[in-house]
Amino acid sequence: MADTIDTIDAEENSAADVEDAAEETGRKGGVDDDVLVKEGDIAGDYLERLLDLLDYDGDIDLDVEAGRAIVSIDGGEDLEKLVGPRGTVLEALQELTRLAVQQETGSRSRLMLDIAGWRADRREELRELGRSTAETVVSSGERVRLQPMSPFERKVVHDAVAAVDGVKSESEGEDPKRRVVIFPA
Repeated sequence: MADTIDTIDAEENSAADVEDAAEETGRKGGVDDDVLVKEGDIAGDYLERLLDLLDYDGDIDLDVEAGRAIVSIDGGEDLEKLVGPRGTVLEALQELTRLAVQQETGSRSRLMLDIAGWRADRREELRELGRSTAETVVSSGERVRLQPMSPFERKVVHDAVAAVDGVKSESEGEDPKRRVVIFPA
């Protein structure tokens, strides 16, 4: 955990911006499931072509969850290469897939891509990080600033911190160096 957090003095009063609600929770208002299924189908076709070009094996699963199309690729031996270090390649592929969907539909997609279960595993790691760091803040009374994270990662940490009494969290900084700060309530 030492390489994941930096402790900051309680006196330090960094200006921390609150996450944009759209970034944290997805689109405002409801999105028709039929639209999300169509986004998933377009994304699935795009990713299938990509896998064919790379000669990688993988099964593509499409789902709709929490107002988003969710596309997962599992099963191939080479899929870890599509995740990259700390999910950097996965994030890039997700953005390219979103752009492919936007090109066909004309509207921006909030589609989530997971490859080889990386996001699911990372979500569990981040929940534990958020919970344990929040408990440390409760006992020490000192703020803790985590390393920079993607919007997906920050959302998971904020949710985990919210489940612990006596602490709050905010995000500070600008992407790609935006990070979560946890402090006593």
